[in-house]
Amino acid sequence: MNLKLKICGMREPENMSRIAALQPDYLGFIFFEGSPRNVVGEIFQVDQKIKKTGVFVNASEENILEKIKKYQLSALQLHGDESPEFINNLKQQISEKIELIKVFGIKEDFDFKKLQPYEGIVDYFLFDTRGKNRGGNGISFNWEILGNYSSNTPFFLSGGIGPGDATAVKELYHTFQKRQKEEVFYGIDVNSKFETAPAVKDAEALKTFRERLYN
Repeated sequence: MNLKLKICGMREPENMSRIAALQPDYLGFIFFEGSPRNVVGEIFQVDQKIKKTGVFVNASEENILEKIKKYQLSALQLHGDESPEFINNLKQQISEKIELIKVFGIKEDFDFKKLQPYEGIVDYFLFDTRGKNRGGNGISFNWEILGNYSSNTPFFLSGGIGPGDATAVKELYHTFQKRQKEEVFYGIDVNSKFETAPAVKDAEALKTFRERLYN
């Protein structure tokens, strides 16, 4: 199963070292003052194979560009109300190697037509649960909604994925596989359900989850 693993909300150096040793595909760093996982100061230098992803919520272009340079980010996750025009303009100013991920919150239903203006601009969509916080709510949405997904833009699945969800994730992947569309189910994004404290992840729980997911 070629499903990428993104572990988001990293900050503490010692914990980050342990999590990076698991070799996830992406590590997420939140640059948003409204988050209890907000990053300030330096971050642990991880293996270059792991894509450092900066998570932003309605940040200014200047702020994003400054963080790309300071932290050598490989991907940007835009978690706010960023317009296609804003993202396209940002895209012109960054390296084409930097991946762009646009987040959409999903609750009881979702109009997938909202994605159309972003098609061809971003590399990936990320579907999170719409809640009171901009991510990290620890709540999942009804994954059956994704049966209506007809876009060719790959997506990350997020929102309350926890240690006991490996089998359900695999089942969802297999539904896309049966439709010969498994390439659009690109990855999963995990965060609060694996925490012992904000920005502190349980390495053993993540290790077990990863083993169950890929075996």
